[in-house]
Amino acid sequence: MDTENKTGAQTLAAPKDTRRRRAPKKYVPRYQPVAEQSVRSSSHPDDLLKIIPLGGLGEVGRNMMLLEYKKSILIIDVGFRMPEEDMPGIDYIIPDISYLLKDAKYKNIVGVVFTHGHYDHIGAVPYVINRIGNPPMFASPLARGIMIKRQEEFPEHPKLNITEVKDGSKIKLGPFEVEFFRLNHNIPDNLGMLIKTPVGNLVHTSDFKFDNFPVNDLPTDFNKLAKIASNGITLLMSDSTGAEEEGHSLSEKQIFENMENIFENAKGRIIISTFSSLINRIQQAITLSEKYGRRVGFIGHSMKTNVELTKKLGYLKSEKGTILKKVADANNMPDKKITILCTGAQGEESAGLMKIVTKQHPSITIKPGDTIVFSSSVIPGNERTVQMIKDDLIRQKANVFHYKMMDIHAGGHAQKEELKEMIMLMKPKFFLPIHGQFSMLFANSKLAQECGIPEENVILTDNGAIIDVAPNKITIEKKEVPSEYIMVDGLGIGDVGEVVLRDRQMLAQDGIFVVIAVVNRKTGKVQESPDIISRGFVYLRESKDLLYQTRKKVIQTIEKATASGQVINWTYIKDNVKNTLGDFLFQKTKRRPMVLPVIIEV
Repeated sequence: MDTENKTGAQTLAAPKDTRRRRAPKKYVPRYQPVAEQSVRSSSHPDDLLKIIPLGGLGEVGRNMMLLEYKKSILIIDVGFRMPEEDMPGIDYIIPDISYLLKDAKYKNIVGVVFTHGHYDHIGAVPYVINRIGNPPMFASPLARGIMIKRQEEFPEHPKLNITEVKDGSKIKLGPFEVEFFRLNHNIPDNLGMLIKTPVGNLVHTSDFKFDNFPVNDLPTDFNKLAKIASNGITLLMSDSTGAEEEGHSLSEKQIFENMENIFENAKGRIIISTFSSLINRIQQAITLSEKYGRRVGFIGHSMKTNVELTKKLGYLKSEKGTILKKVADANNMPDKKITILCTGAQGEESAGLMKIVTKQHPSITIKPGDTIVFSSSVIPGNERTVQMIKDDLIRQKANVFHYKMMDIHAGGHAQKEELKEMIMLMKPKFFLPIHGQFSMLFANSKLAQECGIPEENVILTDNGAIIDVAPNKITIEKKEVPSEYIMVDGLGIGDVGEVVLRDRQMLAQDGIFVVIAVVNRKTGKVQESPDIISRGFVYLRESKDLLYQTRKKVIQTIEKATASGQVINWTYIKDNVKNTLGDFLFQKTKRRPMVLPVIIEV
């Protein structure tokens, strides 16, 4: 629940809630379904197409899929996902490519094709591509530009071999023929794919939505989609992220109108926090700023990098003088003439908005009367952090708007009506829901069945599954390929596994307790009182009795183990101290710190 402003801050009249309320209605497609494709028989195992998702199923992000036919492999997307709250210190989670590395199977890769430039589809490229032989890649101009720019942060890696493709491009990679087609999303240059294979035609939707009134983009070309469907579709792989949402996704036109309402009423600065990859929203903010006489500054490394890149590629347009050379120049201008765009809508600790709110930014701080716009939905797991930022902004007498108050953010994912429309248009023989948590995949599978696809022709599975596709049959093999989380921590890739992560979780929960004991090698006796270091467990000054008992327990444990006077196995003694002390501390405190005994021989 949103907290009311009880600080006496001036508040703007909230723009009228214009969110659409749809009554349930019967679904009617915009076209006549194409005739069902003719099929040819195939029974030999070598004639099967194998589809192997390495990420993106049962999760949001980390999208990577393999299509394997005989000795040729085509890869779709190489993305990462952000770490979960219980993964301290982890930067990203990337796909497990063990299957490709085993027996040098990566040498069979004929190419890598990308759907669009969001990091959950391209973000793992610097960590994966050089390990699988730097194969040829194919991406839209914007996705290609983002990948090349990001690769500059990895100078030790080879240059990427990326060919530019666009709507209508056709390429042949081994036994695969790929035709790219444009679909709306919330980033330009989003491409679905028609993939012709020896066993039939596949369609991969990418992330998509149907928008008849997009901003800075063309509307969905349904004639083009119908033409693609006329090839006869054996398998449809469809985005599932919005499959649990009723109705139709919001149009960017409606978002633009509500954003304009904010610009029209704001008396001071407008600070908009959004994703740096949400180019449409950034363009909307620039366009509205120009209309209402505001100049625009940017905060956040990824935000400034993407703005520079998209301006260079022609995706982002502005009049001369609109964009400030330095955001600090905003302090020399009237507040009503300033718009600031920054990252940090998810509460990221190092992002621009967090630095502004906590007064860590060198030039921009919150002023009473500032209008703050959160133009993004909250990613699950970030709710608490985002709420804390909102509360802090209100305490600093800012006016806060977010997507639950009014429609100032539209997701880029099709909802139930659109997903049904895609299924009815393509009329596939088989259906594979992709991109989303398992509940989302399940909801999309039910939509497919509602559209007439038999339950046995709908595949609901997880990462690592091997899906065998023949013209008349689709099955899941009993065996799976590795699809574990591969965690990136700094320069380390995959060296932080479950054991290290569990240790970090233990440290975060109950702290660390270090005991340093000096033991005489000859007699096995402890010399002097053991030293104790506690971090995140107990405050030493207020735990004198516990520390006295702990030291006594350590001495007893060591000298019992060395009662013979001959120390044979120091490792055994350390383990004995660790286990005994761990049980003792839990008995006394009901906490389980990480116990680290240090034995010094003298």
